[in-house]
Amino acid sequence: MLPSDPPAHIIVDDFLAPACDGFVEILHQDSDILLINKPSGLLSLSGKNPLNWDSVHHRLVHGQDGISPAFPTAKLPHRLDFGTSGIMVVGLNPESSKQLNKQFQARTINKCYQAVLEGWLPDDQGEITRPIAKDKSLFPRVKICDATGKPSITQYTVLRRLDEPKRSVVEFTPHTGRTHQLRIHSHAIGHPILGCDLYQSDRSQAMADRLLLHASDLFFEHPSTTKQLHGQCPCPFL
Repeated sequence: MLPSDPPAHIIVDDFLAPACDGFVEILHQDSDILLINKPSGLLSLSGKNPLNWDSVHHRLVHGQDGISPAFPTAKLPHRLDFGTSGIMVVGLNPESSKQLNKQFQARTINKCYQAVLEGWLPDDQGEITRPIAKDKSLFPRVKICDATGKPSITQYTVLRRLDEPKRSVVEFTPHTGRTHQLRIHSHAIGHPILGCDLYQSDRSQAMADRLLLHASDLFFEHPSTTKQLHGQCPCPFL
């Protein structure tokens, strides 16, 4: 009997992550949380494929030889995409992880990202409100869909415009947390993020050797002290 293709309703993820030479940098540590800098090219959580074992979570739990100790109780209340670099908060005990999860679910945590987009955006500031929907036939991509998409809001500010070729450096503030929101919203307005392999023009992916998207700022309440914190992580490509 010849092998057959999997049924259309089954999602097959054949992605194999290449080795990541970067390391997870500890930006802040106390008894309840870590603030870390995730490198581009590293999964946040280990994949279902056993070959995709390397991840932020795996490195935190098991330690990074000569770089950082093991944090065996570390939990990630949020993720960054494989190609995205930047700041993440980590819970170090059950109570802090629970409190951080509540903040993310209540959308009281604010995040800012920096990115480089193809072309010059015509306006210095703006808001993108295109609804985003998942579609198993497009996996791992998502789509813009007015009929089935969930409300999605991204504010942007142009920080500067670059020449030769024309590019825009922008700061994004997402007000919803949809899958691939910043990447597909940028593409939807005709200015894809450079280096993106899923939402690109005929040349935007080749204009950078990585996804030029970085989580730069995180505003949240410390889960134990309730103090308002502002974590920052400098952008490596600006």
